[in-house]
Amino acid sequence: MNFIKNNLANAITLGNLFSGCIGAIHLILGDYQTTAICIILSLILDFFDGFVARALKANSNLGVQLDSLADMVSFGLVPGLTMYAALEPFGKIFSGTELPFEIKYLGLFVTLFSCLRLAIFNLDEDQKYYFKGLNTPSNTILIFGLYYAFKESQSFEFLLNNEVLLIILTLLSSWLLISPIKMIAMKFKSMKLQDNYPKLALLIGSIIILIIFKTVGIPMVIIYYILISILFQKQLN
Repeated sequence: MNFIKNNLANAITLGNLFSGCIGAIHLILGDYQTTAICIILSLILDFFDGFVARALKANSNLGVQLDSLADMVSFGLVPGLTMYAALEPFGKIFSGTELPFEIKYLGLFVTLFSCLRLAIFNLDEDQKYYFKGLNTPSNTILIFGLYYAFKESQSFEFLLNNEVLLIILTLLSSWLLISPIKMIAMKFKSMKLQDNYPKLALLIGSIIILIIFKTVGIPMVIIYYILISILFQKQLN
């Protein structure tokens, strides 16, 4: 029983990794709908591994390392491959100029900076009640959400049909991952209402966006999350 108790959270983390691997494979094959399911599953498992570890008091250094390694695939490789897929149709053309390489490989900068962000997070002891920089799951939801909405309904066509804007998105996303901007984390340091205004604003605003825009609103929620975090910078600690 002790073995199960001590390793249940790790098994859930490995489930996250397994789901991320499948999602990455299907994205390469062009099956973005299966990738969407895998991302959702990885998000759920990523939440529950920490929850289970705390509930069973089975936190360990092994679990911390496994969590980052799993996230590197599910929320590091997958968004990088998403940008790769989004840029692939443009070949070597950037702003009317033919480059000596295909610009789709630049999309993998998201993966590189996701790796850097995860390493920084593991070493930073300050990020208990807030995130410093955009967390990798949110970044994945933003990038893949835009791509999914475009594939499903041609939403955000102005962005996905413009290689310059996609490269700007790649660079902005990469910077946000390691930026010093404090981002809201749904962890409660206090139960006082005034201490949780940022979380309430995020929750209420996100619900309104999703009700109005439905699936298309998913990446918009992440944009709102970034903006509301910037607005409440001084209250995040």
